[in-house]
Amino acid sequence: MNNKLGIKKVVSVFLLTVIIATYSMVALANSEKIAGEILISGNSINGQVPLVKVNGESVQNGRSIFSSSTIVTSDNASAIINLGNTGKIELAPNTTLSLSFSENTISGDLLNGQVNVISAANPVNITTVEGNLAKLSAGESATATGGKSQTSAKVGGSTGLLLGVILGGAIVAIIIASRTDNNRIALGGGTVVSVTR
Repeated sequence: MNNKLGIKKVVSVFLLTVIIATYSMVALANSEKIAGEILISGNSINGQVPLVKVNGESVQNGRSIFSSSTIVTSDNASAIINLGNTGKIELAPNTTLSLSFSENTISGDLLNGQVNVISAANPVNITTVEGNLAKLSAGESATATGGKSQTSAKVGGSTGLLLGVILGGAIVAIIIASRTDNNRIALGGGTVVSVTR
């Protein structure tokens, strides 16, 4: 009878240990660590396939990327880092970027090459080799030595000036037309007959 009581105690302790271990594993599995996905593109040169390394390890398309990763692209490879709603960035060939991100932000230290912002919920903060901080929006890029540049056509420069002149001319024409006497036609000088008396 003493044997049966001892076996029951051992089995109870074993089951209790299994239950505690299972719940702790479930709790760890539910930690919300955000991950991105890497997509690699490029051409094979002399049989060398496009190569991208993450934290020193060669990776393939679809690999998960976590915050605080260092990504290096070779001369014949570019990589797109898809972070879902947070944004999407592209690393040009010969680029080294130490990338950090959260649910709302993307930032990184650009040691070599160029980063292009494809989309972003908030400005992407890239620190260049010289220590300059570039706040990039969609369509903008940063180089390791040159800082921020624009990669897509936006209204600005001579296009923005031309658009402003046209819009300003239209507003002036509307104001002049509204201030003229209602009984004259601007072009013909005749009298306008009103329907209301």
